[in-house]
Amino acid sequence: MYVAALVAVLFGIMTLKSGGQVLFGDESYRIAAGDYVPFVLWFNFTAGFIYLIAGVGIAFRKPWAAGVSMLIAASTLLVLAAFGLYIFTDGAYEMRTVVAMTLRSTIWTVISMLVFRQLVRR
Repeated sequence: MYVAALVAVLFGIMTLKSGGQVLFGDESYRIAAGDYVPFVLWFNFTAGFIYLIAGVGIAFRKPWAAGVSMLIAASTLLVLAAFGLYIFTDGAYEMRTVVAMTLRSTIWTVISMLVFRQLVRR
């Protein structure tokens, strides 16, 4: 559980840092980001705060952390699906966004299943 908590918190910090740089940093960050998709970027940035909350809840073995983790997993999968539709309508994007969203979806699905099993379904 502590590994899951650590992953959640580190993932949150990295997400806030990278998203915040593109959203609020100077133009060089936006140029380096390439064809970023604003709704994906904003979702990921705001989700970074929720990652931190979930990570703290997991670390303290709070049952509500399972619900937060499931919410993160489900909402990330929904945004990934919307992103897929965006791509299929010929929207400009970066392949690294596909990889990152797939990784986020996988990590949070695994974390939510682990946390649910450990904290709720004992």
